[in-house]
Amino acid sequence: MQTMYAHIAGELRELTLPPVNQEVLPGIPWGAFDELMTPAYWRGQAWQHTESGTFQDFRLGRSLNEEVAACLLGGWGMPAELALAAYARVRERGLLRSGVTTQELEEALGEPFTLRDRDRKYRFIRQKSRYLSGCLEQLAGFTPPDDDVAFRDRLNELPGIGLKTASWVVRNMRPRSEVAILDIHIIRVGRHLGLFPEEWQPETHYRQLEARFVKFARAIDVSAATLDGLMWDHMRRLSVILKKAHVKAEQLDLFGADPTHVH
Repeated sequence: MQTMYAHIAGELRELTLPPVNQEVLPGIPWGAFDELMTPAYWRGQAWQHTESGTFQDFRLGRSLNEEVAACLLGGWGMPAELALAAYARVRERGLLRSGVTTQELEEALGEPFTLRDRDRKYRFIRQKSRYLSGCLEQLAGFTPPDDDVAFRDRLNELPGIGLKTASWVVRNMRPRSEVAILDIHIIRVGRHLGLFPEEWQPETHYRQLEARFVKFARAIDVSAATLDGLMWDHMRRLSVILKKAHVKAEQLDLFGADPTHVH
C-alpha cells in the first residue's frame, strides 16, 4: 500500500492507495501518487480537490439556454476569454430566448470585444449565430431526460452541437454525470495511460473512448465529471509551461547558449 498526506483546511489528512504495481484496470498499474499522470496521481489530486471543495461547480449559465449558449460559443479554436465575453454580451442583451434571429446575434457578436486593452474579433460569427438561433428555438419546451447519456444525446441533435459540446453542457449542469468532454487534453492523458488506443479518434470513436474514460474514473473512485475537469485544467497549465520552456530553449539555441547551464 502507499499513503498520501495533504494539508487540507488546516488539517493533516491521509489517503491510502493500492500498491504501485497493482493494476487499476488490465494492463494499467496504479503507479506512484507522486509520479505525474499515473492513476494514483489523478486519484490523489481528485481527493485533494474534492476535500477542498473545488471542481464541484462547473456551471457557466443559470439555465439550459444559457449553458448551451456558453458552450456553443466556446470550444475548439476559440480562446476561453473571448468565448466568455461573447456569451456575456448576448446574455446581457437578452438574446438567449426563443425567436431571436440570426441577424440579431450576428450584430451582437460582430462588434469588437475589448480584452486586455485591445480589440478582439469573434470568429465564425455567421455560423455560430445560425446554430445558436436554431438551438434556442428547439430548446423552447425542452425537458431534459433524467439519464445523463440520454440528455447528452438529445442535445447532440441540436444545430451545431456535437458530442463533445453536448457532453460539456451536461457535465456543467450535472457535476456527478458520467459523460466526458473528450478534447485534446483528455485524449493525450488517456493515450499516455494506455487507456485509449492510438488509432481511436474522437470524431469516429467518441462513445468507445468515453466508455473507457468512465470505466477508468469508476476504477479510481472519482466522478467522471470531476476527473474530466481536473485533467483538462492540469494539462492546460502544463501545456503553457512546456510551450514557454520550448520557446526558452529555442532562444538559448539561437544565441548559442548551453541550455544545461541556465540559472
